[in-house]
Amino acid sequence: MFQFPHFARANTRQDLLSGLTVALALVPEAVAFAFVAGVSPMVGLHAAFMMGLIAALFGGRPGMISGATGAMAVVAVALVAEHGVEYLFVAVLLAGLLQLGAGLLKLGKFIRLVPYPVMIGFVNGLALVIFLAQLGQFKVPDASGQLHWLGGPDLYLMLGLVALTMLIIWGLPKLTTAIPASLVAILTITLLVQGLGLETRTVIDFVRGMTGDAGASLAGSLPAFHLPQVPWSLETLQIVLPYAVILASVGLIESLLTLNLIDEMTQTRGNGNRECLGQGLANVTNGLFGGMGGCAMIGQSMINIESGGRGRLSGISAALLLMGFVLFGAPLIEQIPLAALVGVMFMVVLGTFEWASFKMMGKVPKQDAFVILLVTLVTLLTDLALAVFTGVIVSALVFAWQNARQIRAQRCQEGEILVYRLSGPLFFASSRRFGELFSPQQDPQRVILDFADSRVCDHSAIEAIDSLAERYQQAGKRLQLRHLSPDCRRLLRRAGDLVEVDLAEDPLYAVISELQD
Repeated sequence: MFQFPHFARANTRQDLLSGLTVALALVPEAVAFAFVAGVSPMVGLHAAFMMGLIAALFGGRPGMISGATGAMAVVAVALVAEHGVEYLFVAVLLAGLLQLGAGLLKLGKFIRLVPYPVMIGFVNGLALVIFLAQLGQFKVPDASGQLHWLGGPDLYLMLGLVALTMLIIWGLPKLTTAIPASLVAILTITLLVQGLGLETRTVIDFVRGMTGDAGASLAGSLPAFHLPQVPWSLETLQIVLPYAVILASVGLIESLLTLNLIDEMTQTRGNGNRECLGQGLANVTNGLFGGMGGCAMIGQSMINIESGGRGRLSGISAALLLMGFVLFGAPLIEQIPLAALVGVMFMVVLGTFEWASFKMMGKVPKQDAFVILLVTLVTLLTDLALAVFTGVIVSALVFAWQNARQIRAQRCQEGEILVYRLSGPLFFASSRRFGELFSPQQDPQRVILDFADSRVCDHSAIEAIDSLAERYQQAGKRLQLRHLSPDCRRLLRRAGDLVEVDLAEDPLYAVISELQD
């Protein structure tokens, strides 16, 4: 089921450097998402470490970064607020088991049902979410704990450092790609701020602002086994199951869509079912070791890919370095300016947003343009899972409506027999229009439906054929079918006595039919 990964030596150096870059960016993200979920920063940092390490080892997409995410945090906050963090650990454990089940049942393949306009809307919406999340770094708490926007020299310094970070990331690859530009930018801005003694907010300022603890630190320990302290009863299951289902769904959708995006960027192919297993194992571990759970992180994954990280070693090194910072390097990591990390994330936004979608709007069908805008908007207002579900449903309804209008019937005479030559699929959306194509009272005694260019797709189609057969029977006329494809014949045969049967005429099919060449 799980295979221990093999590491290619060709990209080892680049994977390690990109992993370091990602680890630096993971620290404030994990703290922020822990705050959103209503848990301590160390719960978020432990989750980022366990998710990143296990998903990188056993997941289906080398180079993809997993950790504590906002999509999972917004689901967890209600459970934590009402029942406490111990119930969150149970929900994460159960979500992991559900994800393992999805992987064993090979449900990862169903991500292929997500249409391309939904993917574009997902990417654009997520880019905007990442951008808006960074604006919070331009706010500082006052003496009463209320946040307000930076102003004056502080704001200008912050903007200048962000712009310099972005300039380094943009310009350095034109000179050399030996070292990830994002890592160089972070180190340069940190040395500049420390060397010149510039007064700007750092990672530790962010942590202390989030926790309200002036003595807070990122220093901590390794996660330890922790069986959730809850009553193991049916009542507990009833409390956590709805949250677990949502956590599992959100985690898999975001992870599999991120996997598809990286597939397109790298021109390689990940394994969706294996990714379900890797995410599930990571969340089970989180539930048993006191983590808040998580899934794939598109922002950090983009940083990794753009920094040259392609192998599993990049994700593994990012997780291990993150834990190394917590154990041994907290004083150094705490001094990184937030402006450097904001600049890195702004470059991720620019690289993630599908700018070609603006040109695309006037060239693609209107319904596809509508789906792109809809998914983007729903992503901004709610969450990624709901946005993707909404986009898929709307796309499916549009597809059904368009195909429902394709059903046609061409009339032609073959002697005394009237033949209706059908074209287009016969299914639930086209069944009513199908019934309107015929006139049993005016038609001759014998009528043939030719399905050479049509298909019987579902039970609604069978019911429509049966209803039409009854109309001809009531008119004292004979209706026959021909040129049914083998799968259509099997569908009708399985219907059994749900439709009219004349065994004397045709013992194989569920309606009177006649196959003619």
